[in-house]
Amino acid sequence: MKMRRRMLLKGAGGVCLTLPFLEGLAPKHAAAAGDGVEPFAIFFRQANGVGAAQNTELGSEPERFWPQQLGELTPQNVQGRAVDELSDHLERLLVVRNVNMENFNYGDGHARGAMQGLTARGPTVQGAGGSSEAAGESIDHYIGRNLNPDNRDSLFLYAGRNNGWLGGACISYRGSGQRRAPLHNPVTAYMTMMGVDSSQFEMLAARQKSINDLVREQMSSLMASPQLSAVDRQRLDLHMQSIRDLEDTLMCHLSDDEEATLDGVGPAFDSDNGNLVLSATRVHMDIAALAVACGYTRSVAIQVGNGNDGSTRYENLDTGNLMENFHFISHRRMSHDSNGSIIAGSDLLHHMVDRHFARTFNHLLNKLHDYVMPTGQRLIDCGVAVWYNDNGNGPGHSANNIPYVLAGGANGFLRTGQYIEASGGNQRNHRRMLNTIATAAGVRAPNGDYINDFGDPGLPGGILEEMLA
Repeated sequence: MKMRRRMLLKGAGGVCLTLPFLEGLAPKHAAAAGDGVEPFAIFFRQANGVGAAQNTELGSEPERFWPQQLGELTPQNVQGRAVDELSDHLERLLVVRNVNMENFNYGDGHARGAMQGLTARGPTVQGAGGSSEAAGESIDHYIGRNLNPDNRDSLFLYAGRNNGWLGGACISYRGSGQRRAPLHNPVTAYMTMMGVDSSQFEMLAARQKSINDLVREQMSSLMASPQLSAVDRQRLDLHMQSIRDLEDTLMCHLSDDEEATLDGVGPAFDSDNGNLVLSATRVHMDIAALAVACGYTRSVAIQVGNGNDGSTRYENLDTGNLMENFHFISHRRMSHDSNGSIIAGSDLLHHMVDRHFARTFNHLLNKLHDYVMPTGQRLIDCGVAVWYNDNGNGPGHSANNIPYVLAGGANGFLRTGQYIEASGGNQRNHRRMLNTIATAAGVRAPNGDYINDFGDPGLPGGILEEMLA
């Protein structure tokens, strides 16, 4: 059998299953070079800023998000802050402050943040507000276009009501004014990645079978190969179990969705209940981890909530009840502007939302940590997962100090275990952040240099050298 960069097993019904890299079946030079441990980037978006220290018309708000001081990330340094939810992965984190966007005239802070977030571009039409579009390609699509096999699109996954401000999914672009449609239902995302059509998936669900069952004969033959190392067999076992776990979860969601439909309520992935939305997000994250582990894509973007996340109601961590929608909370008032009545303790409620997102990001990090690569590395260390925000804070929805929490060193390219300050903030360095992430994911200029020209050419180019290991 001719060994390719990624192996495929083809089974019943024409189903093709992509396998993780197996060092025992690779050419010797490829194994020696660490082939198959390719960097990647996964972007996880949060709207409305974070609960950071600030003075508002309602008074002074304490710091609840950023670590206590620059330097090494320790349990003491993150204690009491939202990022302490990531304490199991502190040595793999790079928390970056002083990342500042350009204050482009989108006519609305949410449009400016959401559409500039992955594009580093201004609007196609000045001051268009809720009708805005970004004037350029997004970094997730750019990475996939340059690195994915067979010109395959990067994955763009979405959870939450797919309507409302900015029309729902709004962070990923093919080019100027060319907004990408997301994979909303996790089942659709899974079928897209696996190459399974709806009839095949329904057959599997009805028979309580797995994709693994369709390639069982080939898998048995592969597992018996004397060329496989013990690590290869462990990697295959984890890969197949991850598929089974994901399918079990999706089938449970399908059942829940059918019941919800009968009750007249939308499916979990298209809900305003934050618990359901984040549950669907975690399934999307399972798909993202599987997709980069098996080489389906080098880039994934995951969006939660519409342009201002103005539908989702997250759980109050003290009472267990659903709070007001996140946009109201970010404004500290019972309205989508500054005219509503004050929401008591809304700065603390905003902090609770930050914690929900931190816990959800932690789920992704755990999934990436589960995969062991041929070099013995964990998959999380081979690429970079990025939790970022549209805005610096609420209610100001500032373009300054945009939160960036990165996990994974991209094969030693990025610093880890540190809380640092980005340089050049007064010159608007957000474009340089995206250049740095694209370079960490493996994109290079035609001459082999680091990427320095993604985004608006009117903004400072280059990368953030202080992020490099």
